[in-house]
Amino acid sequence: MAGPKRVVLIISVFVLLVHYSHCFYLPGVAPQDFQKGDELKVKVNKLTSTKTQLPYSYYSLPYCKPDRIVDSAENLGEVLRGDRIENSPYVFKMREPLMCNVVCRLTLNKKTADEFKEKINDEYWVNMILDNLPLVAPIRRPDQENGIVYQQGFLVGVRGQYAGSKEEKHFIHNHLAFTVKYHKDPQAETSRIVGFEVKPFSVKHEYEGDWSEKTRLTTCDPHAKRAVTNSESPQEVDDKKEIIFTYDVEFQESDVKWASRWDTYLLMADDQIHWFSIVNSLMIVVFLSGMVAMIMLRTLYRDISKYNQLETQEEAQEETGWKLVHGDVFRPPANSDLLCVYVGTGVQFFGMFLVTMIFAVLGFLSPSNRGGLMTAMLLVWIFMGLLAGYASARLYKMFKGTEWKKITLKTAFMFPGICFAIFFVLNALIWGEKSSGAVPFGTMFALVFLWFGISVPLVFVGSYIGFRKPAIEDPVKTNKIPRQIPEQPWYMNPIFSILIGGILPFGAIFIELFFILTSIWLHQFYYLFGFLLLVFLILIVTCAEITIVLCYFQLCSEDYLWWWRSYLTSGSSALYLFLYAAFYFFTKLEISKPVSGILYFGYMLIASYAFFVLTGTIGFYACFWFTRLIYSSVKID
Repeated sequence: MAGPKRVVLIISVFVLLVHYSHCFYLPGVAPQDFQKGDELKVKVNKLTSTKTQLPYSYYSLPYCKPDRIVDSAENLGEVLRGDRIENSPYVFKMREPLMCNVVCRLTLNKKTADEFKEKINDEYWVNMILDNLPLVAPIRRPDQENGIVYQQGFLVGVRGQYAGSKEEKHFIHNHLAFTVKYHKDPQAETSRIVGFEVKPFSVKHEYEGDWSEKTRLTTCDPHAKRAVTNSESPQEVDDKKEIIFTYDVEFQESDVKWASRWDTYLLMADDQIHWFSIVNSLMIVVFLSGMVAMIMLRTLYRDISKYNQLETQEEAQEETGWKLVHGDVFRPPANSDLLCVYVGTGVQFFGMFLVTMIFAVLGFLSPSNRGGLMTAMLLVWIFMGLLAGYASARLYKMFKGTEWKKITLKTAFMFPGICFAIFFVLNALIWGEKSSGAVPFGTMFALVFLWFGISVPLVFVGSYIGFRKPAIEDPVKTNKIPRQIPEQPWYMNPIFSILIGGILPFGAIFIELFFILTSIWLHQFYYLFGFLLLVFLILIVTCAEITIVLCYFQLCSEDYLWWWRSYLTSGSSALYLFLYAAFYFFTKLEISKPVSGILYFGYMLIASYAFFVLTGTIGFYACFWFTRLIYSSVKID
């Protein structure tokens, strides 16, 4: 009876999934059709600055507010990124142009003037969204192919001087000339939005008589067809100054189809030199990998053949090289518990990167799905706890460990605990700056729940399954008394060989790393996921091969303490990653605030720590497989 019931259950679940798949679509993926005259609502997002790295909500500045501010529902990734998407007073109708529409009039006092001045000094950008498309400002660049690059958002204002004066003044962008590009459906009379651009102006608006709702401006007038130009006198920001916020809307028909509307954003600063350098880096690494593999195969093949042909007792007594340490090579290392924990965490990271990358390559995590990448990474990390528990328990049992619950707790809490502690301190600093980047209490509670409520139990389930499996058998017996390790040449010094081992894996990724750092800290879109997957695969190969080569040399020098060294050899690339992050900070970023500097190095420390765990685990498993392979291939009496 159980068989038919199970079949019915599976069919029911499948039907339900199919039913729900029709109701579900990824945000930003379903197109929206607009009739002429349909209302278009511009939403506002956070204010961002590459100088401070602290986002603020749009209404933290005294901008014009709608009658009621409504927050848009944000996913976990958006909240962690500091996105705060709200409605705005910028509302207009599809394909109905507007000229010089007044939003509101504002008289500054000293406090509000200082707030605007501070944001202008820190070069804050205003971000807006229409139909899930971010607002961009076209900037003319003669050195680019099409002569135009697109910058996300527009500056709050600029600093400058009046002609003949040396005193620096602050000017606010109070007039926005929007251009909405649309693609028209020839059959139906509907249109889809394919572009949202702005040209910001600073204009000291003038009018005659007293201000009222019906006052007509003399600086721009839709009746007289007088538009705002750059020649107008700019709007200064100071105490008691009056600012009138206005906007124009122009609609342009475009040949760009809805499916290709993100291309403009993603091909912002895409130079062929970037592609060339990535390919060049891959070629070098592939060439090195080929050389390493060839050397290994030839040398090892000769060694194993020679060892297996030793016939006389005298020759057997004169064994040299790696075969000599066969009785000690699988002796459990010092701090074997810690090694099990780190290997388990590394497996968890490996699973997370691989699964997230595959989803990203398939297009599920495109920039149109804001916060999707971070949400996916967090959720996949949580569920990969199963693999972490399994990997650490299997290794722990091989080391003849018995207290599997202790090792499980360490695996579940060690890495996330350290990261959470750093994150909590950084979040307190952001909160102290009153930035929207501070994670709210509710989200913090959700993160803790995901960790304790889902991740920890999954690590336990994985450990339970792993510990119940039979222990991994060593291919050779371990001697009771440890063998003395002979004095090593200087180049086999552990610190030296570990530091050398990290250079090659870092070399495989550092060009791609430049793009990733730019997308995170200079607020640009990152979308080269196909290349990133390729670089990740090359990183795996490089970590594995460099560790195997150095492990082979170590065993040939009769040094059998390879467990930790194999982990640290490829893991040392994280040190180079952190040093490169410091170099990037001083050469590419213009961060001036101490809090922003602490944030940068805090987050890069977490990223480097994660990279250490990932690359170390890859190196460890490569070396583990290699030692088992060579010692099971030789005849040992």
